[in-house]
Amino acid sequence: MAETPRAAGFRMPAEWAPHARTWMMWPSRPEVWDDMEATCRNYADVAHAIATFEPLTMLVRPEDRTAARNMLGSDIALLDCPIDDSWARDAGPCFLTDAHGARAGAVFRFNAWGGKYDPYDGDDAAADAILSSAKVPAFHSGLVAEGGGIAVDGQGTILTTESCFPNANRNPGWTRDAIEAELKEMLGGEKVIWLPGNVLETETDGHVDGIAAFAAPGVVMVETLPPDAGDWYEIAQANIDALRGQTDAQGREITLVMIPEASDADTGGHDDRFCRSYVNSYICNDAVIMPQYDLPEDGIVREIFQDLFPSRRIVPVAIPAIAIGGGGIHCITQQEPAV
Repeated sequence: MAETPRAAGFRMPAEWAPHARTWMMWPSRPEVWDDMEATCRNYADVAHAIATFEPLTMLVRPEDRTAARNMLGSDIALLDCPIDDSWARDAGPCFLTDAHGARAGAVFRFNAWGGKYDPYDGDDAAADAILSSAKVPAFHSGLVAEGGGIAVDGQGTILTTESCFPNANRNPGWTRDAIEAELKEMLGGEKVIWLPGNVLETETDGHVDGIAAFAAPGVVMVETLPPDAGDWYEIAQANIDALRGQTDAQGREITLVMIPEASDADTGGHDDRFCRSYVNSYICNDAVIMPQYDLPEDGIVREIFQDLFPSRRIVPVAIPAIAIGGGGIHCITQQEPAV
């Protein structure tokens, strides 16, 4: 397509807008996981929790199809695809809609979070495979970007981080202004709010979906850490400070809802990589699928989510064998909006 999504009238809808289905990618890179079977079981648990509320399709390598089918059962659709890894949020497309109900997809370049893993050509092609299966046309960008690096409110506001897309391991030669302009054009945005991100989070270089997420127009959930977290606490505070007093694309002052981190989670020895973020949850049709860490914070966050999403069921799912890979429930899911 010659014109940009924005020029064609497309915009990425908010995650809470109705979904046609969810897309996921079956675990396939052994070096990421301590116990591949345990990770696959956690993926299956998340998939079944979502499939209670909406259809779900799992991308799977042909050689993994039988094992995936045996674990997932018959209620999850499978799509054969030569993927390299299992993070659908990042390798998948950002689905778009227009005012007339038409759909499209924004496809960014993918280089495995700055070349941290190889190969990644299968994942770089996954977004087009998903859009082809969904029969949705694609807009392609030259920007290296991942879905976990952005959050949108569906009304023109985009959140992203300084530590991620402007990183030289992704987009050398792109200025921040150029990146901002490209995000607006590809996602139908009117305003980009830049957060500092997290330079200590070396797996994704500080994706925003482990820091902050929209819960409603003008409402942002943001992660908080205890003061004894040291440098990580200071980073969290810097992101909170960057959000305070901000207005969205519609001119509303943004309300912040503080979400505690699962700081005391058992990381299985993966302290630097383990995803402790409750913000990294997934809003699907009639539900919010949130991580469960077997901590008192599970109940605290569940109550906060129930207040934020009173018409949705809050569904906790234990994900210890996913979190060791550096991501959570949001990282492994990608929503396809309903027509």
